[in-house]
Amino acid sequence: MTIESFLQNLTNGISLGALYALISIGYTMVYGILRLINFAHGDLVMLGAYFAFYGVALFLLPWWLAFPLAILLTTLIGIIIEKAAYKPLREFPRINLFAAAVAVAFLLENLAIVIFGGRPKAFARPAFLDQLLNIGKVSFVSYTPVIILTAIVLCTILILIINRTKAGIAMRALSKDIETTALMGVNTNRIIMFAFMLGSSLAAAGGILWAIKFPQINPLMGVMPGLKAFIAAVLGGIGNVWGAMIGGLLLGVVEIMLVAFFPQLAGYRDAFAYAILILLLLFRPTGIMGEVQAEKV
Repeated sequence: MTIESFLQNLTNGISLGALYALISIGYTMVYGILRLINFAHGDLVMLGAYFAFYGVALFLLPWWLAFPLAILLTTLIGIIIEKAAYKPLREFPRINLFAAAVAVAFLLENLAIVIFGGRPKAFARPAFLDQLLNIGKVSFVSYTPVIILTAIVLCTILILIINRTKAGIAMRALSKDIETTALMGVNTNRIIMFAFMLGSSLAAAGGILWAIKFPQINPLMGVMPGLKAFIAAVLGGIGNVWGAMIGGLLLGVVEIMLVAFFPQLAGYRDAFAYAILILLLLFRPTGIMGEVQAEKV
């Protein structure tokens, strides 16, 4: 492999990893507070892509208006899911929340098939994202650096929110001890809703960027990115935002490099990600940056 080919594959891996990181943050924030794996999260990725598609194709909105509106609509749906499906079950055993998450995922997917149709649709990229760029002997399409830069900006904003705002500090407190935080006067319902809002908006942004990178959308398009993002969250340490970012980048780069160095294994690309998950659960279940959670007695 030439150095140019290596750099090109590395760039592709970073852009894919940036998408995994964006999506996995939603998993890790919700798990950090509620200890819930929100399996409907991948379907919010799908909804973000579809809302952006119809905003441009049906309502003829410019992309710079359609994309933020798609994120807003998806965020509202994420909040509705939390209020209608998860909030009433918080005091019940965890298996009830798990079952609700699976049910919501299937509901969203089947509703999408009924409303949007089961046939894949071509997602039209903005023209400026279809330009071929050359840096030395390395060539890539202009959407690649846009995806990476957008992910960096969104992750930076999220880190600032978590570390510099009262709501962010309250989220961190809830992740440590939800009962004690509530006793200190924090409105836990509002903070949990805020966490779902942030996670849903990042999922929608990830869905739009995913559709830009892979310009074909369908009602089940969120399943695989959602599963990969879950693996990335576990890899980095589920419940840890920095871990989700690192896990997403690592998974994306390793996935692309595996195919680049061993083209004969291209068909096993997804299986490789699941193998990483199994090995992690066996040998380091807390992930790279996760902490061992002490059981309360």
